[in-house]
Amino acid sequence: MSAQANTGTVLDRILDARRASVDHRKKVLPETALKYGVKAATPLRDFAAALSRDGLNIIAELKPASPSRGILRDPFDAVALARTLEAAGAAALSILTEEEFFHGSLKNLRDARKSVALPVLRKDFIFDPWQVWEARANDADSFLLIVAVLGDSQLRDLIALGRELGMEPLVEVHTLAELDRALAAEARILGVNNRDLKTLSVRAETSHELIGRIPDHCIAVSESGLRTHDDLVGLRAAGFDAFLIGEHLMLAPDPAAALKNLLGTTTSQG
Repeated sequence: MSAQANTGTVLDRILDARRASVDHRKKVLPETALKYGVKAATPLRDFAAALSRDGLNIIAELKPASPSRGILRDPFDAVALARTLEAAGAAALSILTEEEFFHGSLKNLRDARKSVALPVLRKDFIFDPWQVWEARANDADSFLLIVAVLGDSQLRDLIALGRELGMEPLVEVHTLAELDRALAAEARILGVNNRDLKTLSVRAETSHELIGRIPDHCIAVSESGLRTHDDLVGLRAAGFDAFLIGEHLMLAPDPAAALKNLLGTTTSQG
């Protein structure tokens, strides 16, 4: 199965820009140089273990902007956000590194990870092995793979490369057909994105519809459109191990307080 043809959706425009960016960067920094960077990278932190703890495991996402909402947080201080979200109880961090549409950067990833003890996911549009080497060379502990933008052999190869480097990727799906493809590629951390990547509309029901098809041995992550403690409790009861939350935290006047509300720790901590 091949990646979708360019039909002019937001996702297609992002991918076109990303391909051009990666092509340029590969000329400047060949894979051989990145492999030296990987050898010098800081030791890996266990992303899968962080999502498997008993309780509500939140991957707090540092996202300066989004195509659907524009600028989410300005000024954006990756280090301050990382520290405050770690202190508020995040299980892991997800850091956007796509520059044009999300205003992210690899510098944000490196700086934030250096300031905390949590494992960090590189959130980007990854389709080339070069990007996986780049992720580890910049100290990422995991990386996102979006099934909708990858062919079957690409998906399998990128998962295998991640494992070779000690990084178990978060493999994202938003339909049953994509979930079947992810399972066929032997993905172990499965993210169900409630946002349709073509229309950017959000349906929280998507997670409930797909959880029954995710095997128990896999780690299940619900993503997008999660706003309350009750949302998480319901999804946890349905079988989800972790929750990726970005815009809700980035738009909050106090992201740490918003995270504590989601975890249900505000009252107990006074």
